[in-house]
Amino acid sequence: MTEVQDQGAVARVVAWLRAGYPQGVPRQDYVALLGLLRRKLTETEVRLIAAELAGLAAQGEVITRADVERLITGATLDEAAPSDVARVSSRLAAGGWPLADAR
Repeated sequence: MTEVQDQGAVARVVAWLRAGYPQGVPRQDYVALLGLLRRKLTETEVRLIAAELAGLAAQGEVITRADVERLITGATLDEAAPSDVARVSSRLAAGGWPLADAR
């Protein structure tokens, strides 16, 4: 995602919040709203995670889906979304490092 796309996404989220909460978001809704605003990995994050995993693979480590999910969770502080796991896995496979447990 480019910076312009990120800004567009932020603007859409803010517009959605303003429409749903014209008087402002009540404190008791903060946690629920944050749960809805799950983030996706940026292309830079995908490249960094794939590079880290490729480095492990180059050292002879077997890379699994669980490894990808663990690094994504660490980067986003959220559960790894299947679409993000697929993006990182695709990047690894394109570099010659398919997951050991690829489906």
